[in-house]
Amino acid sequence: MDRPYPPSSLIELSELSDFGIRLTPAPEVWDWLQAEILDDTGSIHNPDHAHLLDADIRIMWASSSFEKQGRTVLGQAEQVAFRAGGWQKARMEQQMRDWFGDVPAFIITLAADYCSQCSDTDFCALVEHELMHIAQARDQYGQPKFTKDGMPKLELRGHDVSEFVAIVERYGVGAPDSDVARMVEAAKKPPSVNRASIASACGTCLLRAV
Repeated sequence: MDRPYPPSSLIELSELSDFGIRLTPAPEVWDWLQAEILDDTGSIHNPDHAHLLDADIRIMWASSSFEKQGRTVLGQAEQVAFRAGGWQKARMEQQMRDWFGDVPAFIITLAADYCSQCSDTDFCALVEHELMHIAQARDQYGQPKFTKDGMPKLELRGHDVSEFVAIVERYGVGAPDSDVARMVEAAKKPPSVNRASIASACGTCLLRAV
């Protein structure tokens, strides 16, 4: 299956400041993800996402990226939760049903302006990065959790080092100024703080560094 692209009409809206950011469901992206990445017959199948094969996830296009804490946000995974009641909650639920037909457990939003012109590699790296935020929950012993129906119990999670390694192995470090690229470059250099300085600040850190 060819990689999905956002509709041109949404890109045109992103160029009109009067409209602000517009959003639209992108079921074709989820179909492509399932066929090419989640399914074991996919051309770029990744077994790390096996817990997501039947997950209740929806994808959306946003007409443009946005800025947060001085950084450009190109994709975002979120667990759907309504922190409101009464009509506010009803309005939010109605919007979900109008978009998707029901209220999903998770939504991944992608910046259409970026995805319309980025390379195939960068697109795949972005969507897999967001998929990795939706992890299988684990119990106190580190074992994977399941629902009463036997499905993987999912939760939203930040990245650890192993997940960054998985992305680098598949797609490289990305842009030279990306967090992953800076981490790789930092790992190549000698430490800027020596062990004596660490010891003087925190003995526990020294033990962990040995």
